[in-house]
Amino acid sequence: MTDNMRGVILMTVAMAAFVGNDTIMKLVTEEMPLFQAIFLRGLVTVAGLGLILGRGRVALRGIEPHDRRLIGWRTFGELAATITFLYALTRMPLATLSAIMQAAPLAVTLAAALFLRAPIGIRRLAAILTGFLGVLLIVRPGSGDFGIEAVLGLVSVGFVVLRDLTTRQLGRAVPSVFVALVAAVSVTVMGGIGTLLSGIWVGVSPRIALLILLGGSFLVAGYLSAVAAMRVGDIDLVAPLRYTSLVFALILGWVVFGDWPETLTLIGAAIVVATGIYTFYREQKLARRAGRG
Repeated sequence: MTDNMRGVILMTVAMAAFVGNDTIMKLVTEEMPLFQAIFLRGLVTVAGLGLILGRGRVALRGIEPHDRRLIGWRTFGELAATITFLYALTRMPLATLSAIMQAAPLAVTLAAALFLRAPIGIRRLAAILTGFLGVLLIVRPGSGDFGIEAVLGLVSVGFVVLRDLTTRQLGRAVPSVFVALVAAVSVTVMGGIGTLLSGIWVGVSPRIALLILLGGSFLVAGYLSAVAAMRVGDIDLVAPLRYTSLVFALILGWVVFGDWPETLTLIGAAIVVATGIYTFYREQKLARRAGRG
């Protein structure tokens, strides 16, 4: 098996794992308060990432103050993106929310051009604007289907942009597993504080406990698979496979919840995915030209 084939398989597994976690959280929050579900899943995730960090003997010395500040902003973005995404997930179909989130790579590219002065050509800008039109088809402002959950989905995209932009600026010496562990601990603490403030704690049945354990395991597996995929395969081939998450969301949304998006939502999702893939390939093509120059 070639490295590229391993990369393709690993990235596909990662996307399936992330959507599997989303599906489980939607199921769990039907019987359990959101913050309690976040807290319990976080315990599983922190334990898994902590074990990996310990066994891998990752060096944590020498993290620069600049990187610490970036980790702080990244963690804030992770916290805000998590709560807005999961709250939206409790109130809207999985596939529809997943379709909205596909706009995140486009938004990151645009934000990098605006705030990090990354070069962006007219073709990529046109593709990004076209992708955002696809998002409008998905959320349809002004229609009866446009509610607070759609707004929260869009807000979540904004916080994902903050998270990813700060991640791009981290020094190479910062271990990826450590960054993920900091975010996981912060999300878990947030879930615990939210639970305490709400004063609501429901009993955990064996079924829910199993689902939470599975959801946390999916998160850890998804993270590790995504990192491994980017390291063993060519980025041109592997990265666009992130959009397979929409396929898994469509399948699981239909099988588990009986939801199937409307035609306009599917058309909008197709536009977002197509423009996202085009934008990525355009970025890689320009990067190769710059490398040769």
